[in-house]
Amino acid sequence: MQLEVEHLVVNRGDRRVIDDLTFSLKKGETLTLLGPNGVGKTTLLRALAGFITPLSGEVRFEGAGLEEGQPVGESCHYVGHANGLKPSLSVLENLQFWSGYLSDNGSGSGETSSHDALNQFNLVELADIPCGYLSAGQKRRLGLARLIVARRPLWLLDEPTVSLDEHSVTLLGRSVMSHARSGGLVIAATHIPLGLENSRELHLSISEVVR
Repeated sequence: MQLEVEHLVVNRGDRRVIDDLTFSLKKGETLTLLGPNGVGKTTLLRALAGFITPLSGEVRFEGAGLEEGQPVGESCHYVGHANGLKPSLSVLENLQFWSGYLSDNGSGSGETSSHDALNQFNLVELADIPCGYLSAGQKRRLGLARLIVARRPLWLLDEPTVSLDEHSVTLLGRSVMSHARSGGLVIAATHIPLGLENSRELHLSISEVVR
């Protein structure tokens, strides 16, 4: 299983954000995106997930079980700035929703995984609390917990540590390393180190405005 990105070009408005980018990521590897704000880390992750159509180039996810023509997004978890929670549902009900929704795509793993996810992100005692009552850090942990309720070989994480305290960052790092050790791939844009072992780094630089 390998993610191949070849000669990727992505514009945002009239600005060339990603310019002729080529890299690959193999099974079990993690990649940390580095660079100042505005350099294109979010744009790259959204392009890989299929939310943005590149101007040119190719993204392939070989060995991930995708049929010809299926986008990479069908085999990935994308965690952006929004947590994707329903405030009227409890913590457990939110995870059960995500498990059921993702099961429709053939990857959900049921209620047991929901409880495992609560445990991994230290949310067990909050299981019956409506999400509208959670703190920002608790909501973030719950948003990240959906990574556990369904198998997706590729994780795309955009500033996943927002609102997390030091202990919660450690919990996230453990989940990321567990995913990688089981053969998954992870690409993360983060200003706070996740404590990942042997993580590769990709430094992005600001390109000139396209005229």
